Amino acid sequence: MDRRQRKTRNAIFQAFTRLLEKKAYSALTVQEIIDEADISRSTFYAHFETKDELLKAMCTDIFDHVFSCEIMSEEHHDFSDKDSFQDHITHILCHLQEKQQSIKGIFSGECGEIFMRYLKEYLYQVFARQLTERADIPREYRLNHAVSSFAETVHWWLKEHGDYTPEEISRFYFKSVDI
Repeated sequence: MDRRQRKTRNAIFQAFTRLLEKKAYSALTVQEIIDEADISRSTFYAHFETKDELLKAMCTDIFDHVFSCEIMSEEHHDFSDKDSFQDHITHILCHLQEKQQSIKGIFSGECGEIFMRYLKEYLYQVFARQLTERADIPREYRLNHAVSSFAETVHWWLKEHGDYTPEEISRFYFKSVDI
């Protein structure tokens, strides 16, 4: 994708986020997104076929970076020298915090359920690599419990309690679950 396409796509994402803060996802029209982004209809459809595809692309854009397996030193945080699972989760939380404004807009409407479903898909991959076997509890149950409770922790944190740091949320989570 060239620079102009990235800029247009970003404008669409930002317009979509602003509109979600004001209006329910189901009531939002493609025309409103086009108007808010100040682009033509053909430009919108060159990037997305539907607003559902826009939502999925926005989630994918957020999650592909957030859940990158490679941890590097970044502008706002550096986890490159840490390798525990809790450090990895804290790193994910740092990225989610950076995308907090976009995510809050998504959470404010009924598309929050769609966001949570995409979030859980990514989390299953992360947690499946870390979860150890236990004879007394089925692995699938533990995986579902760990992912669901973490997804709800993220929802609770970003929607209502953003004053906690990623490190604090990670600590709360790991003290509350057995991974």
